[in-house]
Amino acid sequence: MDLVKHCPLVVATTLLAFALIIFTTLILNRYKTAKKLKLAPVAGGGWPIIGHLPNLHPSKLPHKVLSSMANEYGPIFRISIGVHQAVVISSSDLAKECLSTNDKAASGRPKSIAAELMSYNYAAFGFCSYGPYWRTMRKIGMFELLSNHRVSVLSYVWISEINMFLKNMYDTWNIEKNESGFVLVDMKKLFGDMALQIMLRIVSSKQSSANKKESVRIQNAIRMFFKSVGSFIIGDAIPFLRCLDLGREEKVMKRVFADIDDILEGWLKEHKEKRNDVKGNQDQDFMDVMLSVLDHDAPKDCNYDADTINKATCLTMIAGGTDTTTVTLTWALTLLMNNPEALKKAKEELTLVVGNERQVTKEDIPKLEYLQAIVKETFRLYPAGPLMAPREFIDDCTINDYNVVKGTRLIVNLHKIFRDPMYWESPTEFRPERFLGSDSRDIDFTGRHFEFFPFGAGRRICPGSSFALQVVHLTLANVLHGFKFFRPNDAPIDMSESFGLTNMKKEPLNLLISPALSSNVYAED
Repeated sequence: MDLVKHCPLVVATTLLAFALIIFTTLILNRYKTAKKLKLAPVAGGGWPIIGHLPNLHPSKLPHKVLSSMANEYGPIFRISIGVHQAVVISSSDLAKECLSTNDKAASGRPKSIAAELMSYNYAAFGFCSYGPYWRTMRKIGMFELLSNHRVSVLSYVWISEINMFLKNMYDTWNIEKNESGFVLVDMKKLFGDMALQIMLRIVSSKQSSANKKESVRIQNAIRMFFKSVGSFIIGDAIPFLRCLDLGREEKVMKRVFADIDDILEGWLKEHKEKRNDVKGNQDQDFMDVMLSVLDHDAPKDCNYDADTINKATCLTMIAGGTDTTTVTLTWALTLLMNNPEALKKAKEELTLVVGNERQVTKEDIPKLEYLQAIVKETFRLYPAGPLMAPREFIDDCTINDYNVVKGTRLIVNLHKIFRDPMYWESPTEFRPERFLGSDSRDIDFTGRHFEFFPFGAGRRICPGSSFALQVVHLTLANVLHGFKFFRPNDAPIDMSESFGLTNMKKEPLNLLISPALSSNVYAED
């Protein structure tokens, strides 16, 4: 009975002793390694066992904390994330050295509890490490799901969803407008709903208008997925504490993932049943394509069955395509509302190129140079992921003459690089014109310019960048062209950020809107 009574104390004492043994062993090993190798400087402020975790709490916005550290320790330095060592890169030149010169060595992906529990045990290729399975899935993603041909074939889907989005905005205004002729809407929420609906249709042909109850369930499950994957778990940093599940994050993740998997399993069953009725590629969504591809090109020597791979890939596409679009559109409109001269220039360009009798089409976008500059400037100031998705070195290498040991994590601070005064004049100002000058006009999203690579670079560059940019450009153009926007009061729009899977605006984007075109324009299919 005494043993049972004192069991919690025994467990706690044992864990503490175990932690001290591991910590002492790690310190001794690092000391021996450091004597042999030339390692990057270590940032101050680290603690025993937990390392720099207190500095990296999401409430402190880690990309800004790491930027401040870079000012003190330079463009390359080391931090400890619990028991894990990480090297932080904060300059264009060193980013190129990591993602081009040493791209293969830096192509791993660190393991995490969220990825294990919510990506089918790393079956989702965005979460898995470099190897034969990743290469096969990457090829499928690039050439089967997100090729220029596939995106073009499916363009009618996202174009029709954008048109429906505009019509819904008009209908909301028409029904709920006040005496002054305006209605207050949260554009962040509207952008999020639209982006998710686009991805649901492209991945599974699901339309919110077809089944409201199912649509609400799907949206809630996906949003809980985003929240869970973006949350911090102490067990990732200090693995021997995972068994305690402090904060109950794992319990929540398992529940959320069970709901997600149930939804995806239902979709997959429906797609298998209708498979024989699909005629021609133009009617195939991503889940249809994956069924066909996995029949003849399934990854070999992996631990996943075809159904698991299909569900994991579709979940990756939904997650990757929804948040980036939402974040970028929200920040773009926020920046324009706080910079009325830029908003005025954008509207003038739209009137000149498109006129006032129709909506913007994708064929108009190449002629809208200022609009394209706005999108680039938005990505520069507020990249969807201010810290590039973490990588892990799978081989020893040298960065800036410093030795980097296999297993070290790589953190590339895009927030710091994209605001480097060495490359950007007045780097904190919103100035779309900077991308219209001869020096910056050719800077694009392909990962070739290491002062600006919001979709990453190297072999792990985001495969969906072309699709995302088409949706962002066409949506932003039509929103600016089709509606007048006003702030609800004289105060600037709040620019507070939140940190998670992506760099979402913390507060709602509440704006007063009214139509800028005749009613028949919004009725277009």
